Amino acid sequence: MERRTFITTALAGTACLALGVNYCSSDNISVNADLDDNHRLLFSALLPVFLDGALPDVPALKRDAENRTLDAIEHTISLLPEDSRLELEQLLELLEGRLGLLILTGSMTPLMMRNSAELIEMLQKWRTSFMEMMVTAYQGLRELVMASYYSAPEHWSRLHYAKPSFLEEMK
Repeated sequence: MERRTFITTALAGTACLALGVNYCSSDNISVNADLDDNHRLLFSALLPVFLDGALPDVPALKRDAENRTLDAIEHTISLLPEDSRLELEQLLELLEGRLGLLILTGSMTPLMMRNSAELIEMLQKWRTSFMEMMVTAYQGLRELVMASYYSAPEHWSRLHYAKPSFLEEMK
């Protein structure tokens, strides 16, 4: 067997295996679109990574802050221009599917099953990638999460920001 034939066969076999695994097991791992049409599960895995140190330490308060942020993310996505919303939706769907994960992250392990260190490493690779698409994906997800979290007035104190009071200035 020639070297080229061996390499070509190995690459084709690997591609077929990856597609087969994606096709056969996508129902078991992928998020059910009917139950999670707003990608809350995906964002709930990413929130602790992007908001490390910003979330409260008390579990009940942390859960409430995460839920408010997930609601704000839904609202923010609904306000995006059509083309931006479609691009974001495409990225989120790729991140929820095994083949998309393989292409974007090099692993078919769902993001929800990865630990914080693995998610940080993945996002760091995106942030410093030579491919502009990956950097844009990182920046878009980060800005969406951060803007949604800090849109709530109760989080402004961490930024040392106080709501302007126009009525008091007019007096």
